[in-house]
Amino acid sequence: MPFSKYKTALVTGASSGIGAAIVERLCREGLEVHAIARSAEPLQALAARTGCIAHVIDVTDRNALADLTDRVAFDVLVNNAGVDRPKKFLEAENGDIDLLIDVNLRAVLHLCRMVVPGMAARDRGHVINISSIAGNYNFAGNSTYHAVKAGVAMLSSQLRIDTFGKRVRVTEICPGRVATDIFYHVHGNDPSIAERFIDGYELPQASDIADAVAYVIAAPIAVNIGHMEITPTLQVMGGLQTAKPQTTAAESSAERAKR
Repeated sequence: MPFSKYKTALVTGASSGIGAAIVERLCREGLEVHAIARSAEPLQALAARTGCIAHVIDVTDRNALADLTDRVAFDVLVNNAGVDRPKKFLEAENGDIDLLIDVNLRAVLHLCRMVVPGMAARDRGHVINISSIAGNYNFAGNSTYHAVKAGVAMLSSQLRIDTFGKRVRVTEICPGRVATDIFYHVHGNDPSIAERFIDGYELPQASDIADAVAYVIAAPIAVNIGHMEITPTLQVMGGLQTAKPQTTAAESSAERAKR
């Protein structure tokens, strides 16, 4: 559907990185963009730079989200807000699990619940869930994150079924490693973080993800781009590993005694 058919957009996690880049791009396309984030100062700077409408809201604040979505009929919803606590599930704590479910999954579910019925009633709308390759592939030490992103993947597919017969499009965009400040938020503000995750790598930029968002929105109304993976050319997912069983000292002694 041409951008001219859409008037309003809501972008979460908008204060920096991919979210801010999406806000900038949608503003350039002429949409009235409402930007949500917890960090007031960078959000206000984004509003001054782009003309977006800033809302300092935590996506877990259901009442604040309901107030906004009751007042504004959104044609485009970009669920981008996300957090991570990269731990193996054997080391996960209550707060880790609750935080990732609340921000990465529950908030997405509730925003879709608040916004998508209006899209269906108007017979136009586009939901874009910025998810992760973690929803489709496994890598070490992030079990809860994998689980919630897999939930977003299934929601993205299910929304198409629930809105069948209406011109409501749903796209899940799954980035791999992207050069943003997310790594500092997750791992701490230390110079070694850039060296570990960004420096020396050829990585997509936040603007590349924003361009993908613009591309799927601008596709003809007869076209729904349901799933898109965006990774560095030099990044691959998967890799077969096989571990040998671990033996205890007592078991090793017993085996030696048998000999």
